[in-house]
Amino acid sequence: MNANVIPFPTLPNGHPNGVAVLQRESRAERAATITQREMQQIERLPFDLSALEDEGVFINVDATGFGLLDRRLDWQALGVELPENTDVNFTPPRCGLLPNRYRRPLLTPVSRAHAALHKFSYQFRLTETLFETPAYRWVPWRAFAEFETAFQQAQDNLNAARQKVLDDYEDICLEVLATFRRVAADSQQRLEATGAVVPEDFVERVVRNVLSAFPTREELRTKLQLRYQVGVILLGSEMLREQRFAAEERRRMEQAEAETHEARLHLRVVEQTAQQHIWAEQERTRLQLAAEAEERQREAAVKERLRQMKLDAAREKLQETLSPLQEGAAQLRTQIYESAQAMHEALQKHEFLPGATAKKARQLAQWFRLMNFQSDTELDQLLGQLEQLATKPARQTKRRASNTTVKAVLDDIIQLCYRDANALSQPNRLAALEF
Repeated sequence: MNANVIPFPTLPNGHPNGVAVLQRESRAERAATITQREMQQIERLPFDLSALEDEGVFINVDATGFGLLDRRLDWQALGVELPENTDVNFTPPRCGLLPNRYRRPLLTPVSRAHAALHKFSYQFRLTETLFETPAYRWVPWRAFAEFETAFQQAQDNLNAARQKVLDDYEDICLEVLATFRRVAADSQQRLEATGAVVPEDFVERVVRNVLSAFPTREELRTKLQLRYQVGVILLGSEMLREQRFAAEERRRMEQAEAETHEARLHLRVVEQTAQQHIWAEQERTRLQLAAEAEERQREAAVKERLRQMKLDAAREKLQETLSPLQEGAAQLRTQIYESAQAMHEALQKHEFLPGATAKKARQLAQWFRLMNFQSDTELDQLLGQLEQLATKPARQTKRRASNTTVKAVLDDIIQLCYRDANALSQPNRLAALEF
């Protein structure tokens, strides 16, 4: 890149690049102040990567997995006994695990791909310093097609060599194991010649180590990869723009999250309000139903009270209507009680029923039939028996037996009428008129 000094042009204030000019002038002024020089003595060095950015691309050839083809050997496996207690470093040698006729065709495409990259690319120490790696080289667009063709040819050669190894994999294993078995046998002889103690299974150990390090079919198929990576320059202004865009995007996401959170809060408030309204409506309905039930109970109680009052009034009215009749019936029973008592006393005194008393008994029975408006059947039957006994003529011999019967009937009449007669004789006559 050309690093010639270019005089800095003076731009008017209205120039589109006036801001950039002011920034550069501020850097020059700062450098002049620190170094104590005049502004005219400060050189403006142009630095422009637009050519690298617009006219080409950075490419890196990456080969991975080819370390499977080599293995570091142990000195003992080669029959070498190193001296002890020495400060000299002995680096163990490496050997290829595949025969050279198979190993070299696998490694040659890698070197050809790197050679193609070096042929069609340019190296810039500045970009290597900025990228902190010399792997990426700049390939102009006019040479990219040729580089891609050469790289594709190297990749095809790698695939062909790998397929050849996979086809002859069994023979390769046998050949490599036979070779290492001979090397292990020679190493055992050399160790025994030096007086070292050699295990009996020394050869088998070496063979097992080789088998454990030998690449499998799957490793050869998947891990041997050859590719190229493409990179572009990411300028500081673009990074700043990306940072600003990320900050703006972050701010927009935070605003969207805040709006979403506010919407969720609003929705939660609406749901809580609706739930409270539902609870209030349910409580109002419950209170209304309770009030209606209480009102129905109160109405039923009032109706029951009115019905009871009506019954009481009807009972009082009926009591007022029946009281004279009941009083007459009670007086009738009292008269009968007194007459029966008198006949009973006469019967006890004379031991027979006199004619006047018998006549009075017959009249009493007839008078009761006329006044029996309450249909007192039991008393009617007793008076009927008394009338029959008072009417029936009897001899002297049968009179005493008849008097006994009359006395029993009079006792029944007196006992039946005693309660009403006693109640009517009390000073409070209203107690006899209750139901």
